Amino acid sequence: MSRVPEECGVADLQKLARRVASGEIEAFDALVVATQGSLLKLAARIVGDVDEAEDILQGAYLRAFDALTGGAFDGRARVETWLHSIVVNGARDAYRVRKRRDVRLSDMALSDRVGPETALARVALRELADLLEGLPEEQRTALVLKEVEGMTSSEVAKTLGISEGAVEQRLVRARQTLRERMQHE
Repeated sequence: MSRVPEECGVADLQKLARRVASGEIEAFDALVVATQGSLLKLAARIVGDVDEAEDILQGAYLRAFDALTGGAFDGRARVETWLHSIVVNGARDAYRVRKRRDVRLSDMALSDRVGPETALARVALRELADLLEGLPEEQRTALVLKEVEGMTSSEVAKTLGISEGAVEQRLVRARQTLRERMQHE
């Protein structure tokens, strides 16, 4: 996966996680700095709301910290994949809660930040949220991870805890739904 800054590679993330697990709490700060940008984008793409994504990420880091310091992370999975799974699960849960309240993604305010880059990002995020709105959760999540985050099918499968075949099936269905929707517009 290419979402880790070059100055902190996969091996470095693994080392940071081991350091946190061994009691070196300060190493968690470096882990957060190395991963927060990509994980925030991931959560925002799934839920369509930057502020909500920040809340999701904060909760994900709390769960990750508890798992690392409590010995629940065994190190068999790549730290990045494991963190992606935590964020994806948090984003999916948040999205489900919002759907139960019948609030459309496109009606939610994206952010109070200002500036041309932020405005363009908000428009792009809103367009993406509108496009993905009608997809079932499992299809939407697989599509975001594969097409927006650039993960391989194998990485998506590991992140979601499903087979590669199930990932491909979800992607085919999501793409078909989007094609049909775009033909009717």
